[in-house]
Amino acid sequence: LGWAGGYVGHGVATTNLAGRTLRDLVLGRESELTGLPWVGRRVRKWEPEPLRWLGVQGMYAAYREADRQETTGGRVTTSPIAGLADRVARRE
Repeated sequence: LGWAGGYVGHGVATTNLAGRTLRDLVLGRESELTGLPWVGRRVRKWEPEPLRWLGVQGMYAAYREADRQETTGGRVTTSPIAGLADRVARRE
């Protein structure tokens, strides 16, 4: 049994890549694909609803405000709000 997922927004190309990677894994082939960092990676469990939804909406709002500050406020550096949101989202 094989499973691949988590490629929201880039389905066609990434589905093809995931399928070829699963093929190599099933056949026991060691390849560039089976060495990718997302192979065998365990992801953390999602927070229960509605907490997950509230968190995602809060992050969207923070990034929208950061974008607004950066485009209309004449900032030449990244908004502190974006920096904080990146740390919360672990995108540092």
